[in-house]
Amino acid sequence: MWDDVAHWALRRPPLGNLTPSAHDMRREYRVVAALHDTAIPVAEAVVYCDDPAVLGVPFAMVSLVDGVVLRSRADLAPYSDADVRRCAENLLRTLAQLHAVDHRTVGLEQFGPPEGYLRRQVDRWRGQWERVRTRPLPDLDALHSRLDTAVPVESDASIVHGDARIDNFVVDPDDIGVVRALLDWEMATLGDPLADLGLTVVYRDPDFDPVLGGSAAAASDRMPGGDEMIEIYARESGRDIVNMDFYLALGYFKLVVIAEGIHARHLAGNTVGEGFDLVGQAVPALAAGGLRALAG
Repeated sequence: MWDDVAHWALRRPPLGNLTPSAHDMRREYRVVAALHDTAIPVAEAVVYCDDPAVLGVPFAMVSLVDGVVLRSRADLAPYSDADVRRCAENLLRTLAQLHAVDHRTVGLEQFGPPEGYLRRQVDRWRGQWERVRTRPLPDLDALHSRLDTAVPVESDASIVHGDARIDNFVVDPDDIGVVRALLDWEMATLGDPLADLGLTVVYRDPDFDPVLGGSAAAASDRMPGGDEMIEIYARESGRDIVNMDFYLALGYFKLVVIAEGIHARHLAGNTVGEGFDLVGQAVPALAAGGLRALAG
């Protein structure tokens, strides 16, 4: 959207029934506004509206950030392997920098209680699975059962993004190692930073491919492997990486529910575009991946 002065981006929930807390536009607007004067690259928050008379759903307006979004392997093709690696390293550096922001100094001390975050995540995503499931999935039940009995003490408390994969970043088209903005903050909260890392690493699994139409940049073999991503984050953040098997399995658990939710909306005719017919096939494979992660 634009006028004669500025270009804006409109953020609204997708079509169809959504799980509770998903696509929370108020939450997204609040955290983007809070981070504007930090080192974290974000769009400028413009306005939030929850009046149903306007669009029928809550929405937010932010500034339009110039750059490219690397969604597919085809988007990575013009760039060298060195460029792609530097891009991945800087995405992980940005995530580490986010986790270093003091949420109290940016006005997010009431953004959510960090204590008990991991327990709430296990319980909440199980509840969301019950709302979106379209079929029995024994591996998901087994994964939840094992996570339920293995919840560790949180490693720390920080702002967590909740969905930090490569196509939620805007990068410079002439230098993809430069991050211009981190997008899609609707699942952000206060919690354990290693949960963010776990989900980011899980996106590297080729079984994620069908969720983004079969050629996801996040799952490209040109990206660093999972173990290397963890090493990069550890170096950039200075954090001790503990209980990573749990965080990876939790990432798989969340991604199974997200993918099944997309699949359910597709079956209901509430998706627009191509590739949604592939998403359902990823769900069992991702559930199995979560069990493998817990097996070490």
